[in-house]
Amino acid sequence: MEVTPYQGSSNNKKEQVEQMFDNIAHKYDFLNHFLSLGIDKLWRKKAVRLLKNYQPKSILDVATGTGDFAIAARKTNAEKIVGFDLSEKMIRVGEQKVKRFKLDHLIQFQKGDSENMPFGDESFDAITVAFGVRNFENLEIGLDEFFRVLKPGGVAVILEFSKPKYFPFKQLYKFYFFKILPFIGGLVSKDTSAYSYLPESVMAFPDDHDFLSILIERGFDTAIQKRQTFGIATIYLAVK
Repeated sequence: MEVTPYQGSSNNKKEQVEQMFDNIAHKYDFLNHFLSLGIDKLWRKKAVRLLKNYQPKSILDVATGTGDFAIAARKTNAEKIVGFDLSEKMIRVGEQKVKRFKLDHLIQFQKGDSENMPFGDESFDAITVAFGVRNFENLEIGLDEFFRVLKPGGVAVILEFSKPKYFPFKQLYKFYFFKILPFIGGLVSKDTSAYSYLPESVMAFPDDHDFLSILIERGFDTAIQKRQTFGIATIYLAVK
């Protein structure tokens, strides 16, 4: 069964994801950093360090949310970064943040559907996405779009939650993810469904070697992974 934020809603997954992020945009940054104990910032820094090796001049940050990955990606010395997201309210928060950092000359935001992007073929040197691909309605179509808009030799750097495999961290992780996180997230954001959907979507996502296989099937020449913090998250690198 497809995992969606609002079970029973007549809207499709894409519409529900947009609604969910519009609902929680005002508390998204606080909860992201609080619930991950700030470790999400370290994961982004590691992802950016890996990306820097490819010296991208143009970066498309898909499912940019409030722009955290786009802002971190400035360390690559890219000349152009586009933050792309389905949620208007998340983008508005991101635009204000980018202005505070005085990066609005470098980072531009655009609203749209990651499975049908308004960019030409071979437009970007790199694509980044943090905690976004599991929200795609059709993962394969989204990855096909990544492949299409990347230049030959371009790289996709995908940071996503994954599932720890070993005792006792596997058990502690599940307890936190299914009991603590939804309670605090729902209490602060006032959207209990959004923070119940998060762990359910992670459990349903084909992580690890399953995701690497999908990347190769979609046409990428190479795909590797670097698991983070006992397997809580994984950085995937796929080269066109």
